[in-house]
Amino acid sequence: MGGIMSKLLGKRALVTAGAQGIGLAITRHLLAAGCDVFVHYRSSADAARAVEPEAQVLGRRYAHASADLTETADAERLVATAVKFLGGLDILINNAGSLIGRKSLAEADDAFWAETLSLNVGSVRRVTRATLPHLAAAAQTGGGASIVNLSSLAGRKGGHAGSLAYSTAKGAVLTFTRSLAGELGPQGIRVNALAPGLILGTSFHNTHTTADSAKATVAGIPLGRGGSADDVARAAVFLAGEYDGFITGATLDINGGVYGC
Repeated sequence: MGGIMSKLLGKRALVTAGAQGIGLAITRHLLAAGCDVFVHYRSSADAARAVEPEAQVLGRRYAHASADLTETADAERLVATAVKFLGGLDILINNAGSLIGRKSLAEADDAFWAETLSLNVGSVRRVTRATLPHLAAAAQTGGGASIVNLSSLAGRKGGHAGSLAYSTAKGAVLTFTRSLAGELGPQGIRVNALAPGLILGTSFHNTHTTADSAKATVAGIPLGRGGSADDVARAAVFLAGEYDGFITGATLDINGGVYGC
């Protein structure tokens, strides 16, 4: 962690949905790596506040705010608040998203599809668009900037039954990442993605994955276990630290060896 810490020391990061699950782990790892962090949450106010003492011990600046990222005005307000607090922005972690519910093609109506795509793809677009001038400014003065988008193994291989809309959205995040990397590369902004597989102990899988389903999935993982939020967070910190590197448009799979392409 020493090299990453010195490289990220004083870098300014915004983490969406950064107060629970994978997002919370990413927030903590970024703070430990020396970043000042602004956390977005939708309803996890208590969880966001609980990180404050940890940030104080580390000597890092930390704040948080609620926003509905399916609304453009709310996303823009969040970014303006974060940038004002941090004094700029070097790193964006687009972590917000959810399966919402398991529905087959026949069960999922237009409203469900619109909600799923707005939350999982639209939120990434809205927040990224609002942060762009600030990331570009940081890249000019700091040697680069980083965007890390959270996708999923489901975006690689389609996911389990009932996750058609979610898998489609997460696949779109991967394409968005590759395309945006080409668009923003000339400005010194690197754009990469993470595609986690089965990550246990998160509200996502506690809500949407049964114990039997998790057991069956683990049986097909070469490493013989599910992942943890920390497994994903370490990868997020690595890609965040590549703000001045040669990695962009890439997806890092975190799935224990499952063939996902």
